[in-house]
Amino acid sequence: MKDQRTRQAQKVTWVGFFVNLGLTIFKLIAGFLGKSTAMIADGVHSLSDFVTDIIVIAFIEVSGKERDSDHQYGHGKYETFATMLISMALLIVGIGIFWNGFSKVIDVIHGKTIEQPGILALIAAVISVIAKESIFWYTKKAGEKLESQAVIANAWHHRSDAFSSIGTALGISGAIFLGESWRILDPLAGIIVSFFIIKVAVQLGMPSMHELLERSLPKETVKEIEQIISSDKEIKAFHNLKTRKIGNIFAIDVHIKLDATITFVHSHDIATRLEKNLRSRFGSQTITSIHTEPFRE
Repeated sequence: MKDQRTRQAQKVTWVGFFVNLGLTIFKLIAGFLGKSTAMIADGVHSLSDFVTDIIVIAFIEVSGKERDSDHQYGHGKYETFATMLISMALLIVGIGIFWNGFSKVIDVIHGKTIEQPGILALIAAVISVIAKESIFWYTKKAGEKLESQAVIANAWHHRSDAFSSIGTALGISGAIFLGESWRILDPLAGIIVSFFIIKVAVQLGMPSMHELLERSLPKETVKEIEQIISSDKEIKAFHNLKTRKIGNIFAIDVHIKLDATITFVHSHDIATRLEKNLRSRFGSQTITSIHTEPFRE
């Protein structure tokens, strides 16, 4: 049975999916009827959101599953992998928009005239900006509430589409209202937007890559873990602290040194107490591995 977090994440993603469906159809129709190359490209850009929505829906379904014999640490990294795929899609889209804009600038420099778009294309661009910015905030807030990297990543993909539509709207406006000599605004705006998209792709992709490569938790978090361990007066010392992230779950391994004269049961109680303290701070699903050793001065 799906947990509440998985259901909410999928609900948010399905909303984005249907918004993307409507916008893509509208943009492509407006692009062809309005004779706007930029709007057709923007419509094709929206198609990439379908891929990421499907990825998020599929991978969140898997990441929400309980631990099993094949995945004893849970399925959290499926969501991390989904985030990585989304960041790669964003990067490809950003590079594509940059190359398309750059090629058009070169064409203009060589004397080629860019066709003037119609007002329908401008209307489509404005509607797209409003719709995508709205779905960005809706998805981002839901992702932060659910603490889902993949949902937040998908929100930024929605915003990349809004940025693209802003550039398209500016370019179309310039082409319509400022005359032929200003039609170069379209590809120039696209180039600027592409840098924002590439930046977001890197910002989303790096944490996911670090997690997949088993990077330790941030120094601030490790320091907090050390303080929790040190605050227990019966723990004389500790060493071999190892940390990592599995989806939204922290995994903490540590060796603690206890008074050599205490009983086995007492040492177990101390380890259990530390485990509860760590889970109280970092979540009930926190994975801990606590090894006890005798302390000798």
